[in-house]
Amino acid sequence: MTTRSRLLVLLAAIALLAAVAGIAVLRAAERAEEKNRARDDGPAVTRGPLSLAPGGEQRIAFRNMAWGPHRDELATVPAARPDGPRTASGVNCLRFHAAAGTGICLQSGGRAAVLDASLKEIAAHPAPGIPTRARISPGGRLAAWTVFVGGDSYAGTNFSTRTSVLDLRTGRLEASLEEFTIHKDGRVHRAADVNFWGVTFAADERTFYATLSTGGKTHLVRGDLAERTVRTVRENVECPSLSPDGTRIVFKKRVAGQPAEAPWRLYALDLASGRETPLGEQRSVDDQVVWTDANTVVYSLPGDFGADLYAVPADGSGTPRRLMSSALAPALLGPR
Repeated sequence: MTTRSRLLVLLAAIALLAAVAGIAVLRAAERAEEKNRARDDGPAVTRGPLSLAPGGEQRIAFRNMAWGPHRDELATVPAARPDGPRTASGVNCLRFHAAAGTGICLQSGGRAAVLDASLKEIAAHPAPGIPTRARISPGGRLAAWTVFVGGDSYAGTNFSTRTSVLDLRTGRLEASLEEFTIHKDGRVHRAADVNFWGVTFAADERTFYATLSTGGKTHLVRGDLAERTVRTVRENVECPSLSPDGTRIVFKKRVAGQPAEAPWRLYALDLASGRETPLGEQRSVDDQVVWTDANTVVYSLPGDFGADLYAVPADGSGTPRRLMSSALAPALLGPR
C-alpha cells in the first residue's frame, strides 16, 4: 500500500470515528432532554416538615424516586391527593415502613435506623447487605427488616437473606430468624439452606408471619416472638402482608407458565378457610404489599425512574390503578 493510500485510509477512519462520536453526542443530548422533560413533568417536590405521628389528615409516606435534589428522601403527600405536591424530609432511606409514630429506615452502608415521629434516629443496628423488606408492627413496638447477603433477587434460587426483628420496648434484637426453632409438617426442621424474609406483624405485638425458604420451596410461617418458634402454614407463599383485621394475607405466589424472572401473581389468603383468591393485577409483582384500608393494597412495579405505586382491591375484584409515579416503600399515616 502506497503512502497516499495509507493516508486516505487514515482520513476515512478519522471521519468515521468523528461521525460515530457525533451520533453518540446527539443521542446523549436527546436522552438528557427527555430526562429533563420527564423531570419537568414529574411531581413537585419541596423540602418541609414530615411527621410520622398517627393523628391528623391521612397521609402516605414513601421513598421519593423522582429525579432531583430530593431523590431517595422520605416524602409525604395527603392520601386523598397522592399525585399532588410532595414534601421531602431530607432523610434518605432505601427501604422504609412506619406505623403508630415509629419508622424503620434501611440506609446505604448497611444500617437499619429506627425513627421516632419527628424522624429523629432513636436506635440503629448493622444491616449489612442489600435492603429488601422492612416492617413496623401495628402498635409501633416491633421492627423487622430483611437484607440480601448473597444475590439480589428472589426470582432465582441462588440467594441468601438475613431477617432481623427488634423489640423496641426492651431493645432485644433477634439478629436472625434462622436462630428460631422451625416446626415444619409437625417436626422440628433443621437445614443449612434456610432463609426468611417478608415479616408482617399481628396486632398482639407478638405473633408474626413471614416467608421461609428451604428445600427449594417457600412456605408461609406463623411465628411467636416470645417462644422463638415458627410453624409452617402453607406452601408457595412469599412476602405476606396481614390485613388490618388479621383475617387475610395478601402475598405473591409463583404461578406455573410465567417467565422465570417474573413468576409471581398477587393472591389473597383467607386464614380461617384457607381459600386463595387471585387479585386483579395480572403483572408479576415482586413486592410486599401495604394495606391502605380494609380492602385495598398498594405495591410497586418498575417505572421510568425506578418504581411506581399501584393499588388494587384485595378481594379479587376490580383492576389495578396507578396511585403514584416515582415512589417506593409506602406507609399509611393517620386514621384508617
